[in-house]
Amino acid sequence: MPKIAEDEIVEYIEQHIESFHSRRLESLTKLKLRNVITRKNPYLFRAKNIVSGPDLVRSFLDAYLSSQEEGIFGTFLEGLARFICERVYRGHKSAAEGIDLEFTKKGVTYIVSIKSGPNWGNASQIRRMIDNFRKAKRILQTNISRQNVVAVNGCCYGKTRVADQGDYLKLCGQDFWEFISGNRNLYIDIIEPLGHRAKERNETFQAEYAKVITRFTGEFIADFCTPDGGIIWDKVLKFNSGSEK
Repeated sequence: MPKIAEDEIVEYIEQHIESFHSRRLESLTKLKLRNVITRKNPYLFRAKNIVSGPDLVRSFLDAYLSSQEEGIFGTFLEGLARFICERVYRGHKSAAEGIDLEFTKKGVTYIVSIKSGPNWGNASQIRRMIDNFRKAKRILQTNISRQNVVAVNGCCYGKTRVADQGDYLKLCGQDFWEFISGNRNLYIDIIEPLGHRAKERNETFQAEYAKVITRFTGEFIADFCTPDGGIIWDKVLKFNSGSEK
């Protein structure tokens, strides 16, 4: 079985991790306070007894950025997984809808939907993934040489107690990275290069983050606080959830 050299993985990560940091920074610099407020749940923060405008702004912003970063980094991990599988098993992006990776080993063709972690979707989203698997299988199984097609939901981190989900296999964390590479320790090997220059890159992000916090706090106090600094929750809710008539 072909193997991928560690320096190939390091080189790929070095070349592509910059796009994660760039997109993360770009997402931050383009943010508008009102867009952040409309996308987060004010009831949650009220229930947590947040009474300070600056604290609420930071909570809104951190929650928003966390969601954004998960999506951006998920795209990076998907690309890394595909790159590794391409080197080892000649894997490639499938032409089938919703299938991120397709490859063959030991006479079995695998179609893979890659997600960041195991708890990635609701029942409707999982049904859609299963439907995509079924459609892809029908297409591939018309080819006599690809009668044995197995669907896999691959998760880049986490664990699952049951791999066989009936319509597909669910492989998470160590099992997923070994599945696409043949290397049982790959899930550990990739963590170190991810941290190269992370401190330097994060310092740039934190400098911009501080500016955004300062700007957003001023805007929030002006628009959603009383003269003595109290949060006007009714106004926040009307902006977030009110019907315009």
